[in-house]
Amino acid sequence: MSKFLKRLPAKLWMIVCAAITLAFFANDFGLVDLQETALVLAAGIDRDGEEFSLTAQIAVPKGTDRTTGGTSSVEIEGRGATIPECLSDIYARTGWVPKLVFCDLLVLGETATRGDVFDCLDYFLRNEYIPDACLLAACAGSAKELISSASAIDDTSALALLNLFSEAAQKSGQVVPCTLREFAIGYFGESRSGYMPYVRAQAQEGSEQGAGGQGAAQNAEQGQQAQKVYSARETALFSGGALTGVLTSEETFAFSLLLEKVYAGAVTADDKTYVILKNKGGAELVKGGVPGLALRVECKVQIAGEHKAAPPDELAAGELSEEEEVRLSQTLEEHIRSLWQACSEADCDLFFFRRSLRRASRELFAKWKELPLSELDVRVHARAKSLR
Repeated sequence: MSKFLKRLPAKLWMIVCAAITLAFFANDFGLVDLQETALVLAAGIDRDGEEFSLTAQIAVPKGTDRTTGGTSSVEIEGRGATIPECLSDIYARTGWVPKLVFCDLLVLGETATRGDVFDCLDYFLRNEYIPDACLLAACAGSAKELISSASAIDDTSALALLNLFSEAAQKSGQVVPCTLREFAIGYFGESRSGYMPYVRAQAQEGSEQGAGGQGAAQNAEQGQQAQKVYSARETALFSGGALTGVLTSEETFAFSLLLEKVYAGAVTADDKTYVILKNKGGAELVKGGVPGLALRVECKVQIAGEHKAAPPDELAAGELSEEEEVRLSQTLEEHIRSLWQACSEADCDLFFFRRSLRRASRELFAKWKELPLSELDVRVHARAKSLR
């Protein structure tokens, strides 16, 4: 009996190893079968009358050897009165079950943003598999055309678009990403406002030649698309779920400064380019006769380039004169004022004034919640100092 007990651990170990080996060769451990499931990388949503059109970009492996490895994609369109019907349509057409667990980007076309966008986004909040950190973007023209376009810099348009919203891009101040969760909080809150990057596509120069060129003939023969590059330096403003305005690149940069997201971002004033190395900013509620907001930005900067030659000691220091500090501060203030003007015209409570008002005092909120944004007492302060 004692000999059996001594050998028992070894026998159990052998049994466990045999069971794992059997499971490995006989089953997939309950994982998704890639042959029967479509892994959606990104989805584009358009509206056609009372119907939605959902274009899903599905990952397809190129091959297994060194020369054909990587990720390619196919785009499949589904239609229906709701987003679940669109996904069911894709399933019926292809036999693939669209899985959204890897979907990191939702793009809304122009037609989808003319009304309340949450009649199509609500499904993605209800779906427990799609992450709340999924990025949102609006685009010029059709989301289907954007998702289906050929990227000049990556294997798929989804991967190229996601690069626009990288951490490095955010630090440049040129783009302000927004997740599904962040947009939902703004939409369902007191402010009923939100934002998301506004994407434009442009044909890459040299990707195809004129109609009589050899490149165009080859593209036509091979059925290839003109390659595209993408930009998201503008920001779409939403009020009540509908797109009501678009911030320029300068206003988007000012928004990034107020969010304290800029590091090594560049701004130009009076033919000189400055790099921002330290950034503080924010929007604070101001209580008074008429409540308002204080928009403040402070940053440390260096000169990064100018339209004239400079001696080596000036190049190394990169310091600003007092006049340059004043002028750059004025430029930043102008961008912030322009940003607020765009928000008030779009009726977009971008800085959540009404939410801050409710948190500060329910009495004040009841009194001023219907106050138009154009009547707010808004104070703007921007200060740029040389990094010494």
